[in-house]
Amino acid sequence: MDKNTHWSLRLGYSAKQANTIEKTGLKKFLEQSFDTKVEYKIPNFLENSPKSFQELKEIRKTLNTANPEAKKEMLKKEVQTSFEMKAWWIDKMVEDEFPLREKMTCFWHNHYVATFQKVKVNYWVFQHNQILRENAFGNFKSLTKAIVQSNAMVRYLDNTDNRKDKLNENLSRELLELFTLGIGNYTENDIKNGAKGLAGLGVGEENAVYRKIFEDNNSFVYFGKKGNFKIDEMIDIIFEQPNIAYLITRKILKWFIYDNPKEELVHYYGDYFKKMKFEIQPLLTKIFTEEFAKNNVGSKIKNPLEYSLQLMNELNVENPNGKLIAFFLKEQGMDLFNQPNVKGWDGGNSWLTSQVFLQRNNVADLLCNGKNLTRGQKEMNENSMMRQNPNKLLNVKLNWDKKGNNKEIIAELKNRLLFQTDESDQLDFEQILKYDFDSKTEGSENAVLRLFNFMVKTPEFQLI
Repeated sequence: MDKNTHWSLRLGYSAKQANTIEKTGLKKFLEQSFDTKVEYKIPNFLENSPKSFQELKEIRKTLNTANPEAKKEMLKKEVQTSFEMKAWWIDKMVEDEFPLREKMTCFWHNHYVATFQKVKVNYWVFQHNQILRENAFGNFKSLTKAIVQSNAMVRYLDNTDNRKDKLNENLSRELLELFTLGIGNYTENDIKNGAKGLAGLGVGEENAVYRKIFEDNNSFVYFGKKGNFKIDEMIDIIFEQPNIAYLITRKILKWFIYDNPKEELVHYYGDYFKKMKFEIQPLLTKIFTEEFAKNNVGSKIKNPLEYSLQLMNELNVENPNGKLIAFFLKEQGMDLFNQPNVKGWDGGNSWLTSQVFLQRNNVADLLCNGKNLTRGQKEMNENSMMRQNPNKLLNVKLNWDKKGNNKEIIAELKNRLLFQTDESDQLDFEQILKYDFDSKTEGSENAVLRLFNFMVKTPEFQLI
């Protein structure tokens, strides 16, 4: 596979940026990616969703007195709004000239999990997503402080139930286990005492706030230090711990490059991250530029986003239906805003079970035959806000050298799609696109599409 195409896929979702990487060089491409701006406008689909704590209380009052049908309809609208948000985010991933910010936002989204299924307030989930986007290339410690004090997070991890004399340890535990240090780098006492420092931190108007009536203001010991610590001070103490950098560098390497990164690599980049005082941008620059120089193609299984958006791009699907893509992602186990648990998507081999592989092959068949991704009729009826008719034929068009012979066209597609092939693969490809292939004959486009369809079903295409 061409190296620029390969890194366009790793730093985005398709080969769209390959030419830019080739012309400007990877470092300049990264600088342009880091310079992308964040859109702060609240999307239209959130217009009728509650945005303040007061609005939420009013809706709850209405729900308590509403009849069952009205209550069901109100809840259904919020579920539909959540689905609109998924499509909105997928559109950003597809349309952005430099999609690395969205890919990094998705990384953080799976690190600091807070699902709509539990939070149930779309605006809070949107705020959570925006915090990740704004801080995608910023400072890890600052991001941790901001996200832990989001309404979505305190709601998702039950800190709204964490009160003096009735402590809830969920947020305290995940702050250490999943967000910062990882198992083995803290004690159960740190979790218990951390819950004291978090007691009373609950939902506020724009972000979480402490409520004095529920606070625990007694001194406690946290990682060997004694005091009456609150969340910002607690995070400062956590970031003084010697192993703070390695959990996150391991996860970044897994998200972008290696399903099983070597520990020496994790520590090498982690030590640099500490030296950079947890600034994410220089860490990413170092990881990507140094790993770019290595031969590490095929070291990671594509996640469903990478798989589906690459297919859409290769087939030049105009205005991909974000809601149908969201349905596909859900079937593949990558439901945006609704990870299966607080640990997020497992990644790696979980993206390539026999069922997932079969679904991917079915999707390849549909798209190569100009058909949209489909779902059951019942779900289609329940999600009537689809922007496109799912049964409408797509105008798919595969770009390939019309002057090339069969071997040249096969070589072109291999260079774009596959990280590795052997003589057996070549024979299979030449059985589909034979030696006497002529691009001027009727049906030549379909012949190349058949070859493409075969290639994207190979195990090699599933890797990046």
